[in-house]
Amino acid sequence: MQGIDLLKDAGRIRGEALQSVFELLEGICEGALVVDKDARVVWMSEKYAHKLGVRSAAEAVGHEVETIIPTSQMRAVVRTGMPILLDIMQFGAESFVVTRIPLKDKAGEVIGAIGLVIYDQLHSLKPLVSKFTRLQSALASAELKLSQERSAKYTLGSFVGNSAAAQEVKRLARRAAQIDATVLLLGETGTGKELLAQAIHASGPRAHKPFVGINVAAIPETLMEAEFFGAAPGAYSGMDRRGREGKFKLADGGTLFLDEIGDMPLPLQAKLLRVLQEHEFEPLGSNRMTKIDVRIIAATSIDLEKLVAEGRFRADLYYRLNVLSIPVPALRGRMEDLESLCQHLLDQIAQANGAPVREITPDAIALLRTRAWPGNIRELRNVLERVAMFSDDLRLTAASFQSALGGQGAESPASELALSYDAALSAFERRLISEALQHAGGKVAEAASALGMGRATLYKKLAVLGISTK
Repeated sequence: MQGIDLLKDAGRIRGEALQSVFELLEGICEGALVVDKDARVVWMSEKYAHKLGVRSAAEAVGHEVETIIPTSQMRAVVRTGMPILLDIMQFGAESFVVTRIPLKDKAGEVIGAIGLVIYDQLHSLKPLVSKFTRLQSALASAELKLSQERSAKYTLGSFVGNSAAAQEVKRLARRAAQIDATVLLLGETGTGKELLAQAIHASGPRAHKPFVGINVAAIPETLMEAEFFGAAPGAYSGMDRRGREGKFKLADGGTLFLDEIGDMPLPLQAKLLRVLQEHEFEPLGSNRMTKIDVRIIAATSIDLEKLVAEGRFRADLYYRLNVLSIPVPALRGRMEDLESLCQHLLDQIAQANGAPVREITPDAIALLRTRAWPGNIRELRNVLERVAMFSDDLRLTAASFQSALGGQGAESPASELALSYDAALSAFERRLISEALQHAGGKVAEAASALGMGRATLYKKLAVLGISTK
């Protein structure tokens, strides 16, 4: 009999202890609720109901817990039977520190779970919540900044100029934006190929996705594969031991701009070709393929056909890249745009430096027209920046540019021919085509016939050389 009494006392004491602990927890917590094995609310404290915006705890009973608390993890607790002892739960604009514990019967089967909100009473957790909130804010700010950095900064309106050459470039770029094919931009350094790549991306269906640019020529060959395709954890020692994402993965869904593609080594060209064909790649040190959806826009200032002939560029990759090619004319081939380009660049320089906008005079434009500009728009901007820096005048005259130009005056045809083979060839073609057009009365078809070339070919050369038919 004594043993039976002891068992009864133990059961009573256990029940009273559990009730006491439950009441204690409810008292020190900001809220509490209990759900059954189907995650339906069977009890909720009035304090918690008030905090959740429910008129009374009785109204919550019988509802699935997610209808009351959309972010609740109580269903996971009753499904797995595992507690979530400390977690931060979002409810609207508030953050709660919560504990979730499964409830089991004597057989060990889960019959429900209890959730306790302990945010306000455990003051030691307030710094944790505060730190969590600050980290959330910092993460959101960093993600926004990163998103902005990976978005296109230019549109087709940023490609300044109304010459025939500029208009043809814009026409081809608009066409490229409407299709999802690979684009190859051809032109000398400093002509604005990256600006065009961003403009094509911004005008197409991928505009809301990342734009990631990379200069192939600026990456050491030993780092190229990891830079493009990333590295699996453990592929490197030191800081990269956790792995890293490559540029292809960063551009997933958007556009990857490969500048100076002609400098890519042959082994990497083979891997790039596979990505273009199969839309997948294998990160360095990994045995798993990564699927991606990336549009490629490539650019080069080198004659890729010549590299193919020399065996330094894969012919199959060249054909894969050269789906839609856009020749970007040199500055000397679109001198009609020089004045508008100068004023546009001076506006940018003034805005960047917080200085007044300078005006450029006709005699200064005439002087600038005498130069061949081998560095193209990049070189022009450099000259304008130097003149704006050292001149106090708001009107920049020819005299303002004398020192910045190094005392060089007009270049004769002979000196132009001496610059380079390409410059000499462009000068010869410009004179030959201009004379043919003059004899044909401006009729392109007749001029093309006289020159022995197709009309489409002549139109392309007119655009590249900046020759107007008006």
